[in-house]
Amino acid sequence: MQFKNLGQSGLTKKIAIWALSIGLLFFGFFANTWRVADQDWFATHQKDTEAHVMGRMVKSRQDGIFSAGGLNGWGTAKNTDAEWIPSTELGPQYTAYLYKLSFDKFSTYNSQPAGQGMIFSLLDRRIPLSQQTKLTLFYVLTALLSAGALTCIVSWFYEEFGGWVAIFVIGSAVLSQWLTVFGKNLWWSLWAFYLPMIIVMYFLKRYRETLDRHLIRFGIVIFIAVSIKCFINGYEYITTTLVMMMVPFVYYVILDKWSRRQCVKWTLVAGLGSGVAIFLSFIMLCFQIGAAKDGFMDGVAHIIWSFGKRTYGEAENFPPVYAASLEAGTISVVITYMNGIFFDFNNYLSQTNTFISNAVLKVRYVYLIVLFLLMSVLLFLRINEKAIAAQRQHYIALIWTTWFSILAPLSWFVIFKAHSYIHVHMSFLLWQMPFTFFGFAVFGSALITSLKSERKRDYPFIPV
Repeated sequence: MQFKNLGQSGLTKKIAIWALSIGLLFFGFFANTWRVADQDWFATHQKDTEAHVMGRMVKSRQDGIFSAGGLNGWGTAKNTDAEWIPSTELGPQYTAYLYKLSFDKFSTYNSQPAGQGMIFSLLDRRIPLSQQTKLTLFYVLTALLSAGALTCIVSWFYEEFGGWVAIFVIGSAVLSQWLTVFGKNLWWSLWAFYLPMIIVMYFLKRYRETLDRHLIRFGIVIFIAVSIKCFINGYEYITTTLVMMMVPFVYYVILDKWSRRQCVKWTLVAGLGSGVAIFLSFIMLCFQIGAAKDGFMDGVAHIIWSFGKRTYGEAENFPPVYAASLEAGTISVVITYMNGIFFDFNNYLSQTNTFISNAVLKVRYVYLIVLFLLMSVLLFLRINEKAIAAQRQHYIALIWTTWFSILAPLSWFVIFKAHSYIHVHMSFLLWQMPFTFFGFAVFGSALITSLKSERKRDYPFIPV
């Protein structure tokens, strides 16, 4: 594999990788076509949360996009008992949207700027189609954006490590039941979590040879990417997003053997760019909450309160419902997430043996961690062999970056321990940000290098 110049043949292969990746991911996200997730789970997962976006669209249609501070929320609809209005399985917010009802009351969700709700409200106004058709189009758009974002990551792996490694990364995304159930959700807008990392990936790749001339530009693009993420889905999994953003940074630091001074300088710029973006987003949210309530300081108070209830606040300062999460042990929370299920063969196989069903057919994240560790060792032992000597530094960088990437999910499990304790129905998603991608890249690389080494040993005069 030539790492810098793909050529015409490489371009054709890259287009094929893009088409394969987007196709497989889109149909998985939009319709669970590959049955990676249980169908009932797929159909209902996080619909209660997504209902806030439905509520926002109803409120925007009724009173304007920036009414109630532009915040997402739930409303109480008028005339819901009319005979011509059938009930919808997903609840009253969907009913109100699909049947163009109005709200008597509207309760805002105050913990994010609600950019996704504003954008879908704008699209809802501009698209002259039925409500059901528009909702389907919104799901198509979100699934495509999610598939496109992950395909950008796949493409980066293709350019750095070749087609087979890219295939492994595609497989890891397609087989993840958590990516599947989140992929088209309007509230979560999965693509926005990956945007900062993608920007850093391609920025550093493009400007590797002239980095010192682009330090300020790097800070600006970090600011823009993090601002977009915060606007679209707020501070959901923000520590994971920020650590994930630095994963390609670590890769290029090791690959190009940056000096300590370079590392410190660029890390500070990344921290400054993201810090300013988050701070300005907080200011905007405070104004939004102030518009919906009684003033700017209500927003400040809400942010402080929300941070405390999600991390390590004193239990007596919060409602009793939060006590268990605030008092839970951090290690037990991390262990819970390590035992989560990445992929479940039970969706395809009928198995009556409980042990086999739970311990073997359910591929847990702890299994993947062990697998990736073993493959990292195998790849490290192979990198000095002549058959793959040209890619040695790339593989060293990949190994170190993979184990740095595990800090992205762990950062949320540890820092936002209370939130993680409560939200075991969704936070397993974080293992895919981006640890499993890099782990499967190591897995694929280890297998490929082993095959190359064996081929060279069997046929020493045939180039590989």
